[in-house]
Amino acid sequence: MDCCNIIRGSALLPKRPCSSSSSSLSDSQFLSNLKLPICKRQNPIKQRLLIRNACNFDPNDLPFLPEKYFKEEAIGAEYGEGFETFRHDGPLKVDVDFLNDKLQEGFLKRIRYAMKPDEAFGLIFSWDNVLADTRALKLNAWKQLATEEGRKIPEDAGTQRLMLYAGPDHVLNKILQWEKSETDVDLLKLRLSQLYHENLLKLDRPLEGVEEWLEAVSTARIPCAVVSSLDRINMVETLERMGIKKYFQAIVSEEDGMEAIAHRFLSAAVKLDRKPSKCVVFEDDPRGVTAAHNCTMMAVALIGAHPAYELVQADLAVANFSELSVINLRRLFAHKGSDFMDLQKQVVEKTPPKRKLTIDTIF
Repeated sequence: MDCCNIIRGSALLPKRPCSSSSSSLSDSQFLSNLKLPICKRQNPIKQRLLIRNACNFDPNDLPFLPEKYFKEEAIGAEYGEGFETFRHDGPLKVDVDFLNDKLQEGFLKRIRYAMKPDEAFGLIFSWDNVLADTRALKLNAWKQLATEEGRKIPEDAGTQRLMLYAGPDHVLNKILQWEKSETDVDLLKLRLSQLYHENLLKLDRPLEGVEEWLEAVSTARIPCAVVSSLDRINMVETLERMGIKKYFQAIVSEEDGMEAIAHRFLSAAVKLDRKPSKCVVFEDDPRGVTAAHNCTMMAVALIGAHPAYELVQADLAVANFSELSVINLRRLFAHKGSDFMDLQKQVVEKTPPKRKLTIDTIF
């Protein structure tokens, strides 16, 4: 889809900034002279940044892109590959093995971590359904959109779950089966994202046990990062309203340009200055657990959005953060798996009976 068509076709987009200069162009001249390359649908992050840089919109008035909030991201790093960053001497490809090697602790850090082993870890929190209940925000946005369109959302839990984890095109065309043209579907998607953004601005408290857990790991001086597809302004403002921004030393947001879940985790490890194999990811989605393991990270899954049997790949699964303690992190890296809290029976091996040796002597 061409970016210019987006600007002409949507009434939800902000107006062009006014200029007091005598050489300012009219709206028609502004749009006709604006030449943007074609932005592919599958890369909404670059599309959004391109619109921002080319059109010089105020960041608070950026158009609402539906792929920003309602999309299924790729897992990433299936074979250890990472992302590409840029340096003064050219592009640099960063993968899992590269980071595990380059982020090795130096001599002084090894001494420090030997005395305080908890500080060697890095904690990475997914934003959706881990720090905040974004499922309720998304479902409420769908219900508001249906009310505006004079329709109803199915009440069965199975359908609503599909709506939360599928793309907006699939939901509108296949699940809800609203007969709309392509233009109407695009407008509905934009309105859906706008409703979600309005609900996001009202969010002022984290999930149960989050603040207490962050306080515990902060006392242990374990650095934390949060990863999200939100832009940095909205992410920081929301964390401040929830009162938990002070606990995070790093934020991975839309501006970082990561296109997969695993790439966000790797970017967070770089910002925390911790090698991926020393990081713990807190996720609620099996895809996020897989992405963490692809990055050689440990994964702690929160049961809720997905049942426990779908999270068996996680190194540890808990109902909420109140079940965790810092000692759990140490035991994760002691390779005891997710069953270290279960009662263990000491196994006593039975020694085989001794054989009587007889010596036959021939005289």
